Amino acid sequence: MFRRALEESWRDLLLAPVTADNRLRTAPLPVTTSHGPVLAAVDHEGHRHLLVPIAGNQRVREIPDGQVLRLRKRPLENEEVYQYYADLGCLRRDLDGVFTGLGEDVLREMARLDEDERAPASPQALKALHRVLDRWRALFRTSGTLLGPEQLAGLYGELHILLRLLTENPSAHRLWTGPGGSPHDFTSGTEAVEVKTTRGNSLRVRIHGLRQLEPPTGGTLQLACLRVEHAPEGGEGESVVDAVERALLLCDDESTLLGLLAAVGYHSVDAERYRAARFQVRDERWYAVTVGFPRITTADLAAAAVPGNVTDVEYTVDLTVTPPAPLPMTRVERHLAAMLGERP
Repeated sequence: MFRRALEESWRDLLLAPVTADNRLRTAPLPVTTSHGPVLAAVDHEGHRHLLVPIAGNQRVREIPDGQVLRLRKRPLENEEVYQYYADLGCLRRDLDGVFTGLGEDVLREMARLDEDERAPASPQALKALHRVLDRWRALFRTSGTLLGPEQLAGLYGELHILLRLLTENPSAHRLWTGPGGSPHDFTSGTEAVEVKTTRGNSLRVRIHGLRQLEPPTGGTLQLACLRVEHAPEGGEGESVVDAVERALLLCDDESTLLGLLAAVGYHSVDAERYRAARFQVRDERWYAVTVGFPRITTADLAAAAVPGNVTDVEYTVDLTVTPPAPLPMTRVERHLAAMLGERP
C-alpha cells in the first residue's frame, strides 16, 4: 500500500515541473501525524523527497552534504499554513527505486505508532524517521573500497543460492548467516550450506579455517561448488547488481538484506561500477560433507598432536578428483527444503 502510494505520488508530481529551485511540489500520503500528513515531493531537478511534519522547536539530525541522501529541516508555506518538515531527499535518480523502499519503511514505522488510533506526535514521528535511517545507513554511505574480481564472483555464487531459497520463502535471507560471521554461508541451525565459487575451468576450492567444513552440531552440511565464467560483453549472463535487485524484490525485508550485503562489502551506491561484470554458471556440484570428505578438522589436528596455538588454517580441496562424488539434485532439494522448514 505505502509503496504504491509513494510511486503514484512521485509519478504524478513529475508531470508538472517545478519552476524554481527553492520550491517543491507536494502530495499528501496516507500517514498523518499530529502536525499533518506526511508528504511526497519533487524538486526542480526531479529529485524525490519525503517530508515529515515536525514542530518548529524540533531539531533534525541533518545530512547536509550526503552523496545520496540529504536530510534537513525546512519550512513550507502556502496561503493557509506555515509548517516545518524534516525533508529527506534522494540526490541520485538512479537510486529512486531504492529510495522508494526507504520511504516505504519510514511510512510503515510511523504507521506502527498509530496503534491507538491517534496520530503520532511529531517527536515520535521524527524518531521513527531517524530510526529507519539508522537501519539504512549502510546503504547510503560510500563504501570506499570496491569488491575485487574474486570477491565479486564469490558474492555472485552466494546470491545464486540465496535467490533459489527466496523463490520458495521470502524470509529466506535470514538463513544467509555468512555475512554475520557464521562459519557457514547458510544455516538454519541444524542444516547448513557452504558455497564456493570458482572461475574458469577450476574446481579447486579454498577452505578458510577448521570450522568451515564441520557440520553444525547434530546436523548436516552440504558444500555447493559453482564454476562461473565472465560473460562476453553484450552476451548472456547476469551481474551481481541484477542478482541483488532480484533478491530485493523477492525478500520481505529489504533493509535487513541490504545490511547483509553491506556486511560483505556490497553497497548500492557502487552498483554502476559492478554492472558491467556479468557471470554465467557453467557447472554446479553439491557434496555431502560427511566422514570421508577431504577436509581438515579440529579433531584431525588433535589426532596429529598439532599444538593448539596453531591458528588460521587454510587449505585447498581439488574436487576434480573422486571421491567425493557429487550429490543428485533430489538430495540437494531435500536439504534446502529442510533448511526452509518444509517437509521433503
